Amino acid sequence: MSTRNLSMLSQHSRMPKHRLTVSARLGFTLMEVLLVLGILGIIMAMVVPRILGRQKGAYEDVARASLSGLADALKLYALDHAGDFPTTAQGLQVLMRKPSGKDPAWKGPYLEKEPLDPWGTAIAYRFPGTRNTDSFDVSSAGPDRIHGNQDDIGNWQK
Repeated sequence: MSTRNLSMLSQHSRMPKHRLTVSARLGFTLMEVLLVLGILGIIMAMVVPRILGRQKGAYEDVARASLSGLADALKLYALDHAGDFPTTAQGLQVLMRKPSGKDPAWKGPYLEKEPLDPWGTAIAYRFPGTRNTDSFDVSSAGPDRIHGNQDDIGNWQK
């Protein structure tokens, strides 16, 4: 070996050696992991209710828009039938399929498929309406999927 290499070797051997402990080399301490999980839990507790609350509002907006479109289809039917809306017994089916027998005024289909609310429940129809006594009622069962209670969304609401 040359003198230069020997001098570098001797300098290297004089450098302090830092030893890492086993726990420092393996990763995070239990306390660090618990701290991060606690912070994530707090963030989730604040964010998730806002997201879920907005989703409920979005479903309600979609339900109102669907009811508005359905009301338009019913009005088109009435235009073709001298101002008469379908009876409650005929229901919304008459908007999709021509009734049995002759109905020369029927120019549908006025809807392509059975209207469902965003929660997958069939839309309720009544003529004459109990809320809109001079017209018809169409309503969504709302988030609980049960017709006739407080969370229903109807065309009588503004």
